Amino acid sequence: MFKTRFRAVIYITFLLPIILLILSFTDEYVQQREQMVENQLIPRGITDKNTLRAMRETPRHLFIPSAAQRRFAYQDRPLPIGYGQTISQPYIVAYMTQIIEPKSDYRVLEIGTGSGYQAAVLAEIVDEVYTIEIVEELGKHSIKVFDKLEYENVDVKIDDGYYGWEEYAPFDAIVVTAAAEHIPPPLIEQLKDGGKMIIPVGSPFHTQQLMLVEKDGDDIITKNLMPVRFVPFRRAE
Repeated sequence: MFKTRFRAVIYITFLLPIILLILSFTDEYVQQREQMVENQLIPRGITDKNTLRAMRETPRHLFIPSAAQRRFAYQDRPLPIGYGQTISQPYIVAYMTQIIEPKSDYRVLEIGTGSGYQAAVLAEIVDEVYTIEIVEELGKHSIKVFDKLEYENVDVKIDDGYYGWEEYAPFDAIVVTAAAEHIPPPLIEQLKDGGKMIIPVGSPFHTQQLMLVEKDGDDIITKNLMPVRFVPFRRAE
């Protein structure tokens, strides 16, 4: 009996610092996300409750492949994720999420999965997220992250996003996270009547315009929202 208790004390003594270290990192990231919301998002006009909740709950640091870059996870800036791609800054992710006014019963298409962060934020709000990534390595990595974090409402396809995902159309909203020189017609076709698309449009070598596209029957209404800089919309060769 004494030996059993002695061993238990040793185990607890050994494990306690490790447990406390893990909890300290967890608490630190929670605090950083809260500060991100309070200091970067709300003062700049992000007011949608669902969007703010999703930004508080989504662990951006886990969508950054490079461990060396994770210390910058909750700073308001894009970060490299390899293959010439980036994870967008938190404000842009929140802005693009808020502008489509996502509801819980929405089916959303994302073009440009990247590391998966934007899709994860959407998945915290809507029922179904379908996301397409043309870079195979990034697509496979994002699938692993979604599986690890148990995002069961996100489907990933490795393909050319120009043609959308007709199998699951129409979509309540479409979010494009790469700069296209024009709005792809298949995406307009797959947007539900009354739906919204947000997409950066312009030359990949210059400042682009983030555009809101709304579908009203046969009418397509576009509105320039702000100048942005996104990576180019890549196509299959």
